[in-house]
Amino acid sequence: MRTCKDRLRHTILFEILLILIIGPMLSIILEQPLHTMGALTIILSLIAMVINYIYNLAFDHSLKQLGKSVHKRSKRLRVLHSILFELVLFIFSVPIVMNFMGYTFMEAFILDIGFIIMVPVYAFFFNILYDNAFPIVSIQ
Repeated sequence: MRTCKDRLRHTILFEILLILIIGPMLSIILEQPLHTMGALTIILSLIAMVINYIYNLAFDHSLKQLGKSVHKRSKRLRVLHSILFELVLFIFSVPIVMNFMGYTFMEAFILDIGFIIMVPVYAFFFNILYDNAFPIVSIQ
């Protein structure tokens, strides 16, 4: 399994790159000031970092309990991992978007659907690159 230090590095790198991509993109698409979208993105990112850490730890422990390897993950498992994470994050993010942007539930829901489509794709490729750059060291 990954160490706490490695999980922290993973989470921080993941979120920083995502903020740099999504903040400007939302600003353009929603025709909102960059500072507004940047602030929303940072708020959601901070929440996502906490959830991400807990989620990944629980996911790895679940794999271990099921007798599955935490070192080698199939693409199918990576897709499942990403989708489940987005569903958990969705529960927390919709009310925040509603409050921050003054959106109705449906408006926040639609915006979050965009995240649900984009972020798992980003996560899939990020995690493959991360695993190649920082392989898990087996501790005997």
